Amino acid sequence: MEKRALTDRTALITGSTSGIGLGMARALASAGANIVLNGLGDRQEIDSLVQEMAAQYAVEVVYDGANMLAPDEITTMVEGAEKRFGAVDILVNNAGIQYVSPIEDFPGGRCQAIININLVSNFYTIKAALPAMKKQNWGRIINLASAHGLVASPYKSAYVAAKHGVVGLTKTVALEVAEQQITCNAICPGYVRTPLVEGQIEEQMKAHNMSREQVINDIFLVAQPSKRFVEVEELGQVALFLCSPAACSINGISLPVEGGWTAK
Repeated sequence: MEKRALTDRTALITGSTSGIGLGMARALASAGANIVLNGLGDRQEIDSLVQEMAAQYAVEVVYDGANMLAPDEITTMVEGAEKRFGAVDILVNNAGIQYVSPIEDFPGGRCQAIININLVSNFYTIKAALPAMKKQNWGRIINLASAHGLVASPYKSAYVAAKHGVVGLTKTVALEVAEQQITCNAICPGYVRTPLVEGQIEEQMKAHNMSREQVINDIFLVAQPSKRFVEVEELGQVALFLCSPAACSINGISLPVEGGWTAK
């Protein structure tokens, strides 16, 4: 088989059993990277996914169910990947949760969980993965921020704060590793067409007695000038580019992929 761009590399993608994370895992696997999946879901379905991806892309695929709220489990996950593959060459921090509420009604526990999963888990994965990256003098760290890492929306105080934090963390890490052929960048998507969003569309249709088109245009894409969802495959290709030699001097950026949302 012809050597692919990421052959002999290993990518760990958090929150990758569905949606954006899975799309990124598939894109990296298609380029030859071995994959460490992480996330929630039925274990039998996940095992089937592991087998299917390994066969489809001719790479090694494993699953680690580390709880992204537990720093010790995060560290153990990275150490396990390094023991198996030698290093986590590519780290994609994608795991995230959301909750919408006016700040005065926002449950404290929900706020803390959003901060911990969306931001603090990134700190611990990076902390654990960097020593091996530095030893081999190569690494790629991609943090999934959001358009909400660059601009705010009402009722998303914890999420917006966490994603702004991801942007700051990205810049700091980029400066710390800039001389060691390691890059750290953030991707900032707008609304992405995922199974989760599809479910939310159905919920909003029922809650507001609106058509699917009305919900998409008037609720979801009202701030997205392109008036189309970002596709998971687009984000996968952005991640591939950030791992390519062409992006070796791109470091510390927060790349909007949101149809012009933050251009306003």
